[in-house]
Amino acid sequence: MWGGRFAEGPAAVMREINASIPFDKRLWREDVAASKAHVAMLGAVGIVSADNAAAIATGLDAVAGDYAAHGVADDLALEDIHMQTEARLAEKIGAVAGRLHTARSRNDQVATDFRLWVRRAIDDVDASLGAFQDALIARAADHADSVMPGFTHLQSAQPVTLGHHLMAYHEMIARDRSRFADARVRLNQCPLGSAALAGTGFPIDRTMTAAALGFDAPTGNSLDAVSDRDFALDYLMAATQASLHLSRLAEEFILWASQPFGFVSLSDQWSTGSSIMPQKRNPDAAELVRGHAGRIAGCMTALVITMKGLPLAYSKDMQDDKPPVFEAHDLLGLSITAMTGMVASATFRTGRMREAAELGYATATDLADWLVRVADIPFREAHHITGRAVRLAEERGIALDQLPLADLQAIDARIDARVYDVLSVDASVAVRASFGGTAPVRVREAIAVARAARQKEMQ
Repeated sequence: MWGGRFAEGPAAVMREINASIPFDKRLWREDVAASKAHVAMLGAVGIVSADNAAAIATGLDAVAGDYAAHGVADDLALEDIHMQTEARLAEKIGAVAGRLHTARSRNDQVATDFRLWVRRAIDDVDASLGAFQDALIARAADHADSVMPGFTHLQSAQPVTLGHHLMAYHEMIARDRSRFADARVRLNQCPLGSAALAGTGFPIDRTMTAAALGFDAPTGNSLDAVSDRDFALDYLMAATQASLHLSRLAEEFILWASQPFGFVSLSDQWSTGSSIMPQKRNPDAAELVRGHAGRIAGCMTALVITMKGLPLAYSKDMQDDKPPVFEAHDLLGLSITAMTGMVASATFRTGRMREAAELGYATATDLADWLVRVADIPFREAHHITGRAVRLAEERGIALDQLPLADLQAIDARIDARVYDVLSVDASVAVRASFGGTAPVRVREAIAVARAARQKEMQ
């Protein structure tokens, strides 16, 4: 590749550290597609003859067929997917293959290939996240009325519905999808034609190649085009945020599946056993999703640190941009699929959830709100009155709605029998009908909106 300048070949270790083919072979589809777009443009503007352009295009199709059938060889001597493709092309069509590299550099090649790959990865992730949303919507619809404890500080706070809880994750995933969509818009400019760093003196048509590859436009600055990896960082940051959301739900499933909670039973498909304790049903899939979030965040950090001090334009450090993106993408795909399966197949123990919601005086806020609303007591005073009632119930080991009216009136004479209308968990969730609230009527509305949005996407 550079034999005219160098009299000796690289040392064995240099050959190994320099080669990227073991990982960038994943770009073969993108490399062939970008090469075909490039040679079509070269032929259209007369930089290469029509016959040569046709021969190269046919040869590239043959190379792609070989890759699809047999994979890409880890040939360190050919260093990367670009040189591997060119060498395989030369085997197919001879010396004319050398014309393919006219008016381009591996710098703009890899920037183009990698953008194409990340764009496809975003589309794959978006589809998977959409399917995950479908699972959340379906189970939320099953449990729009199922009462469970809502927690703050992992302490029982107020009753909510399981449907409302699951739809909270639907909202998180919607934001994740929007981040990936934003990243896709930003990356969709084509570096091809920027050459090594300064553009080229050949009369190329960059708009033609950009359109052929589905980009909105060519990049505006050749220096930036070959050295930019913002699109990879955007992907990793969106992937990190998505993995954090998946990890939060995984952690809740781990807690809920434990005997002290007993809120959910994970299916056999998403559980494992113990080699020594036959009674065990371990939520290993959820634990691995939780662990993958750390690895994905690590991939994001790795590329941030790699890029943080690089001068323009291309430096060999940037060869290490792809492994963290590939790893994060693989882990995220596994995590989304696992969480989708767990949500869809889980058995929610709604009776146990209701029992837990009835403990911990979760309707205390409802008592305070009733005092404000009905007895016209300032909230801070109502809060104090309610605290005394909770303390009395704790001392007696009973629920708030089991306190006799006389005892409540001994705390404050303005309390009357109507207070019992708000002290049950069902009343508590039903009354929270503000927009976005946990009332079953609001949960069903949110589900309807989410379903309509998904149907619109699928049209």
